[in-house]
Amino acid sequence: MELLRDWYNIIARNNQLAMLLVLLAVGTAFVVVTAGILAPFYGAVTIAYVMDVAMRGLQRRGVSRGGSLTIVYGIFVAVILALFGLLPVLGRQLAQFASQIPQFIATFQEMVHHLPERYPALLTPQQLEDGLNELRGEMLGMSQNLAHYLRGTVIGLVTALVYLIIIPVMIFFLLKDKDRIIAWLASFLPAHHELAGTVWRDVNRQLQSFVGGKVLQMVIVGVVTYVVFALIHLNYAPLLAVIVAVAVMIPYVGAAAATVPVAAVALLQWGVGLDAAIAVGAYLVIHALDGNVLVPLLFSEAVAIHPVAIIVAILFFGGIWGVWGVFFAIPLAVLVKAVITAWPIKKIPAGHV
Repeated sequence: MELLRDWYNIIARNNQLAMLLVLLAVGTAFVVVTAGILAPFYGAVTIAYVMDVAMRGLQRRGVSRGGSLTIVYGIFVAVILALFGLLPVLGRQLAQFASQIPQFIATFQEMVHHLPERYPALLTPQQLEDGLNELRGEMLGMSQNLAHYLRGTVIGLVTALVYLIIIPVMIFFLLKDKDRIIAWLASFLPAHHELAGTVWRDVNRQLQSFVGGKVLQMVIVGVVTYVVFALIHLNYAPLLAVIVAVAVMIPYVGAAAATVPVAAVALLQWGVGLDAAIAVGAYLVIHALDGNVLVPLLFSEAVAIHPVAIIVAILFFGGIWGVWGVFFAIPLAVLVKAVITAWPIKKIPAGHV
């Protein structure tokens, strides 16, 4: 109770701290309430922020603002056009993988059929049968949900095409008129908002380094994964490369989750044997090189948050906002850390430690 009273007194005496907390509360509530309606806008803001990081990098190398906008936006348009050719391939491979889930279940059943005979103290035939029945139901349910999702995607194709037109237009104007938009938003703030500005600059500094490195990491890991999987002739190499690249967005948890589809495809294609072990081993080597070589090179000046705090942020924000909470866990953790850093600390008199 005394701690809460101290916090209240601190906030009551500090107008800037009170305004910062109000801005955070109002901003969070607004985003949560309007997420379904303004999803394309929030997506455009996120992509524009990533592209602005690239533009700032070019400007530091002497390229003008207009020139950097032309280069970065041109690359963005080229990527969008490339996706038009890649998405049908990924969709076709995803549908093929879903259709082979029953075959994967049969292969898995064959592999574990003799486990009760080898390890009778750990697993009984009845436990094995119950576990396989449960797994069969879960996997078939996932297959049906995936097929339903793909049909729904076809039905919503018109909406997706509209978004593909609207979002690039919004991104262009967000980048072109960035300073005017920020000045307009700042005009609504009270005259003295130095604390909010300090928090924003701290968040922006850390996120710029993090976002730039993360995008480059995703591209490198995705390309290397595709090349390696294609060389060993692993099925669904493009699809698996995309899964592994996206998993990079989720520290620690993503790499473990991406192991499951890689191992599943390898076992489905070759069964238990050397070829499957090579495929899984290749992925583990890529993951090890990513974590021990690539990450230290790209993120030497990035987010300084303890791994335990990152995992807690993933669990917490993922539990609140699902998939989007997982993807934005680190930026949100950076925001929380900046607020905690800016929070006035009550000094303890000497001799009272």
